[in-house]
Amino acid sequence: MAEASSGEPVESAAAKAFKRRFGGKDKGRNKRDDYALDLFREAAACLHDPARVNDVLRELGKLYNPVLNAPIVDLLTRQAIVTLLREGSRAEAARLLDERRRLYAPVENSDDSRLRSQEQWDTQ
Repeated sequence: MAEASSGEPVESAAAKAFKRRFGGKDKGRNKRDDYALDLFREAAACLHDPARVNDVLRELGKLYNPVLNAPIVDLLTRQAIVTLLREGSRAEAARLLDERRRLYAPVENSDDSRLRSQEQWDTQ
């Protein structure tokens, strides 16, 4: 498991999805959890490990963003993030990752009357 900046371990997105679906005391507790957002959290927690981030971004590339009519993270963005991490530019890689997350699940302004996004419902 990866370590978050606060020092606590970050559960992998796959493990969270498995628990949501098949077992444990947390089964079915929060139906609004989103696998893609779990993957974004995992990637952000693993910025020190370019190979792991590449694996997570590959998974995000398999998922579809209907708003963009494209993968959640496209190949060019994945390559750019991994290259930045290998060069030691974590801040820029984190910015690109957050940019893709906001395209998938935007955080609305408080004066916006539209429906709330998935990220705002996230309780973690």
